Amino acid sequence: MATAVETLGKLERRITISFPLTDVRTEVEKRLKVQARTAKAPGFRPGKVPLKMVAAQYGYQIESEVLNDKVGRAFNDAANENNLRVAGFPNIVPKEEAAEGQLAFDATFEVYPEVAIGDLTAVEIETVQADVSEAEIDKTIDILRKQRVHFHTKGEAGEHGDGGEPIAANGDRVTVDFVGSIDGVEFPGGKAEGYAFVLGEGRMLPEFEAATLGLKVGEAKTFPLSFPEDYHGKDVAGKTASFTITLQKLEWAHLPEVDAEFAKSLGVADGDLAKMREDIKVNLQREVAGRVKARNKEAVMDALIKVAELEVPKTLIAQDSERLAEMTRQDMAQRGMNVKDVPFPAELFAEKAERRVRLGLILSQLVGDNNLQATPEQVKAQIEDFAQSYEDPREVLKYYYSDRRRLGEIEALVLEENVVTYVLGLSKVTTKAVAFDELMGSNAQA
Repeated sequence: MATAVETLGKLERRITISFPLTDVRTEVEKRLKVQARTAKAPGFRPGKVPLKMVAAQYGYQIESEVLNDKVGRAFNDAANENNLRVAGFPNIVPKEEAAEGQLAFDATFEVYPEVAIGDLTAVEIETVQADVSEAEIDKTIDILRKQRVHFHTKGEAGEHGDGGEPIAANGDRVTVDFVGSIDGVEFPGGKAEGYAFVLGEGRMLPEFEAATLGLKVGEAKTFPLSFPEDYHGKDVAGKTASFTITLQKLEWAHLPEVDAEFAKSLGVADGDLAKMREDIKVNLQREVAGRVKARNKEAVMDALIKVAELEVPKTLIAQDSERLAEMTRQDMAQRGMNVKDVPFPAELFAEKAERRVRLGLILSQLVGDNNLQATPEQVKAQIEDFAQSYEDPREVLKYYYSDRRRLGEIEALVLEENVVTYVLGLSKVTTKAVAFDELMGSNAQA
């Protein structure tokens, strides 16, 4: 039996549920008899253990199971009878006062909110677009060349030349010994032998690189170096040290020529440079399309948050905060970080969780009201699009269709795209061209 629904807040509700104690005892005795059929105890054959001994061993566990079952069933029945859409899980506690022969519990919970979405035709959304030009292709080729760089001793003639005058310059790889001291005392981490780095990449502090420039192999130089106040080494941060460096090895960087061999190294079997450029262009366009889609989806989601009115259930925020905390822990562990004793307070993720839950409720309302569910054809098309960048597209299809959870992730992605298309079709859209570098440097996330 359940009492009438009490309204405690905008979304918070309470129901008192009760049932006869005899119902619990009857069900407990019934389950104990079932348990007795297979129960084991020293000195007794299986199934011949006295019921009192079975009750002593299993009674508490079975009674807890019966109570959980009955309370859960009674709550679900009450929620259904009152047409309540329960958000999250109820908090159920025993009532101190109950009628004689009765067990009573208070179930406090939240319900899903009403979602009021404003006039989408009045919403202004700025989307972005970007193009892939020949300059971007050239820049990508330069990056690919640098990834395949190899070094030769500077000043020694070889297949690719001698690299010029044998003095350290930007772009060269130098190998140095160094030792640093503060007030005449060496400090931890201030000494190394055979340390290699490429000049001009910014791996070392500016004073260190400046002192290395112009050196020849075997030459040494002593110079002052001021550590920044925010330097990661707290013992030396903000202090000035005296360093002595000795250049032990000097190599110049040889970038591979853009020729047939280079094209083959990128997977173009016949070494055709025009095909190589076309492949690079297609890949860049795919990457640009993905970034543009992410930026535009984010703009739509921001607009929906502004135009929709709703209360967000605290229960759902708490649940999603915990989920995000656990996802972060797992991600860091997979990256090889030791997170065993690292705390991940769920409240740190509350703001992000609130946005995620809010958007989920808004999208659910839009999808239901406007029939924007993902169709099987859309899901298949999305998976096939993913598969294009893999060597064996059939394996990608198999990967998703063999797991309902993975398929659900694709369905959710398509559903979001349906919502984006729907909203952009109604709202006032302006489009801004963005530079390729700006787009690729952004980290837009939906």
